[in-house]
Amino acid sequence: MSSILETFEAMHQGSRRLAERARRVFPSGVTHDIRAFAPWPIYVERAAGARKWDVDGNEYVDYIGGHGALLLGHNRAEVVEAAQEALGRGTHFGSSHEAELEWGEQVIAMVPCGERVRFTSSGTEATMMALRLARAFTGRERVVKLVEHFHGWHDLVVGRLREDEAHPYSVGVPSGFYDSLTIVPSGDEAALREALAPRDVAAVIVEPTGAHWGTHPLAPLYLQFASEACRETGTLFVMDEVITGFRMAPGGAQERYGVRCDLSTHAKILAGGLPGGCVTGREDVITMLEIRDDGEWNSTRRVTHQGTFNATPVSAAAGTAALRLIARGGETERADAATARLVRGLNSLFGELSVPGSAWAVSSMWHLNLGYEAPRPTDVEWDASEEPQGVPERLVAPLKWALFNHGVDLMNTGGMVSSAHGDEEIDQTVEAFRAAVGDLRAAGLLD
Repeated sequence: MSSILETFEAMHQGSRRLAERARRVFPSGVTHDIRAFAPWPIYVERAAGARKWDVDGNEYVDYIGGHGALLLGHNRAEVVEAAQEALGRGTHFGSSHEAELEWGEQVIAMVPCGERVRFTSSGTEATMMALRLARAFTGRERVVKLVEHFHGWHDLVVGRLREDEAHPYSVGVPSGFYDSLTIVPSGDEAALREALAPRDVAAVIVEPTGAHWGTHPLAPLYLQFASEACRETGTLFVMDEVITGFRMAPGGAQERYGVRCDLSTHAKILAGGLPGGCVTGREDVITMLEIRDDGEWNSTRRVTHQGTFNATPVSAAAGTAALRLIARGGETERADAATARLVRGLNSLFGELSVPGSAWAVSSMWHLNLGYEAPRPTDVEWDASEEPQGVPERLVAPLKWALFNHGVDLMNTGGMVSSAHGDEEIDQTVEAFRAAVGDLRAAGLLD
């Protein structure tokens, strides 16, 4: 491992210097937990298409993709142009503007459940809003989420990820928040039916591809079951499409799987790579936000909502441009095809080199098993009866170092693929894995 790490350190001295400065400014030197990386994170200077370049001049095929926000790749010309035009008119009017209306109309036109929409500044705010609306609409307090499903960092959902956890996932969250939270095993129909039986649940919220954007796959048939079970018990079914929205299809996972939901939450791709989120869905639920000529309604029943940066002109312009490109067709298909080619290429490589591991994907999101004899999918999507085990902690950092050294940047141990990823990027990635496997074996870390 020393050789892999030594190479990483030698190639990233500019990043090291910036990381040393950052540790005097930010906790752990980073502005997002996932960017914390030992011995230091890379510092990126610019990006275009499917690639980015760090401050040391190293070039990478990028699989972080703005944490999933960049289905169209970095600096898509039409999106950049729309943002630049909006900047010329003003960054923030503190007033309503036509761009937000166009953005909202585009969301409603694309999202199957969309009848009305409310914009927020982030995905975390969107899921917080969805759950608040569900509670106000149903008059119930309890929320059901699935084990390990991630819905942002607000207090209720960032708390216990598992029912059997003795302590909150994040300290600083009042224990009382969990009185209204029920966590059930992912994919367990009987457990969900039991949780809904008292008919006191306001909302069930899920990641439609399974926990951590499909790291733990969730069968589409479970989504159909959950939707029907919610309808039967007067519970709102919320699909958290912050990652899957506009990626799995122009209308997201709900379109791809044909699943009916009451509300869906969106961010990332929604704003074309800029900050922005939204809740969309049933008109009768979303209009719980409506200000009426009724003092009693406004003071005791209405859900209030503010937000300085809701639907800012630049985000609205970039988001509308991005969504129109996706609605036109071809973008999700190209990203899916590139991902499938990558997964097949990696599994072929693993077979050729007798590597204990496998790759799989859902749409344009791919994942990796490594270090054990993992099943390989029949084609691309995970279809084994067992749960994938992923990459053991002892291999995560060495794998990342090795791939950095060979020009690939992963999203944890998998990645998000854009429509800008072409054959050249996929072939380069497979060859980077070939080299990384050699490095890991030379270091005695991989059989």
